[in-house]
Amino acid sequence: MLIKGAKVYTAEHRFETKDVAVTGGRFTAQGGDERVVNADGLYMIPGLVDMHFHGCMGADMCDGTEEALDVITKYEASIGVTSVCPATMTIAKDELLKVMQNAGAYTYKRGAHLVGINMEGPFISAAKKGAQAAENILRCDVELFRQLQSAAKGLIKLVDIAPEEPGALDFIDQVKGEVVVSIAHTMADYEAAKTAIAHGASHVTHLYNAMPPLNHRNPGVIGAARDAENVHPELICDGVHIHPSVIRATFAMFGAKRMILISDSMRATGLEDGEYTLGGQPVTVRGNRATLHDGTIAGSATNLMDCVRFCVKTVGLPLEDAIMCATENPAREIGIYGEVGSIETGKKADFVLLDKDLNLVSVYIDGEEI
Repeated sequence: MLIKGAKVYTAEHRFETKDVAVTGGRFTAQGGDERVVNADGLYMIPGLVDMHFHGCMGADMCDGTEEALDVITKYEASIGVTSVCPATMTIAKDELLKVMQNAGAYTYKRGAHLVGINMEGPFISAAKKGAQAAENILRCDVELFRQLQSAAKGLIKLVDIAPEEPGALDFIDQVKGEVVVSIAHTMADYEAAKTAIAHGASHVTHLYNAMPPLNHRNPGVIGAARDAENVHPELICDGVHIHPSVIRATFAMFGAKRMILISDSMRATGLEDGEYTLGGQPVTVRGNRATLHDGTIAGSATNLMDCVRFCVKTVGLPLEDAIMCATENPAREIGIYGEVGSIETGKKADFVLLDKDLNLVSVYIDGEEI
């Protein structure tokens, strides 16, 4: 296959009008079969990578069924997310084990590739639980983590912890070579977060949300993350969680190369307003705002491609930066950049064609149009 005349997003983070060849489901330096795709005037970008979301179209990762993963991967592919690393919730241990087993046994069905699991809980702080269920919160437990990782057949790419809780630093010491450790749902101050980073934590889950705010005398997790060049924070850019001014300030503070866009979407994404659940708790969805009945924000109802559009059209970020933060950066973070996340010879031909207004034209996974 030959994609002709597209404005291709290159590994150098700029657009270049050129032809791209695909053979055997991968980008090639030349050749391709007889198929030709006329992409004149279209943006060609890598397929997006969502490394933190819970569900969509009525399905949730924690449903723990093959059917739920079928729904999730099909929908995500349809909107341009070609690699998914869905997140679990703070649920009971036996339920969490079943969720991991279900994901570990899942087989590909022409939707987005299931490339990992983001273990958001249960090793968090009750004081900053957000939409997580307090009764299922546990202390960091290496044995439990490894049991879950075994059930998931190694798919867990991130594990979230509150570093100020008892046993957290020892947990980081023991698992940091096996999984990315993320600071999340935490009351940690600057020193506690800095210490966790020194031990090996290298990621921050949905920056600003479920943690103390940035204060000029108490910079907290946000300040500690800013000071550590190896730490990569996530941002939920759905127009609800973070004000556009703060998004702009955060990119200025961290730099685009460190930022990761996520959707944090829950099962209502892609559906109408109504009553849904997240982690077993009732959630009301109105527009793109999802809340528990006490008003706590409960994930988002926005997909990652819409978050990219929001960053460009409303926030004013350069398109090149927004794409990097939704493709290359998350792919690097979960260790799959050798296969996806950029349009380069040898990588999987997972890509999206967009028009000049960033409307979706077509999605390709392994060189096949979805």
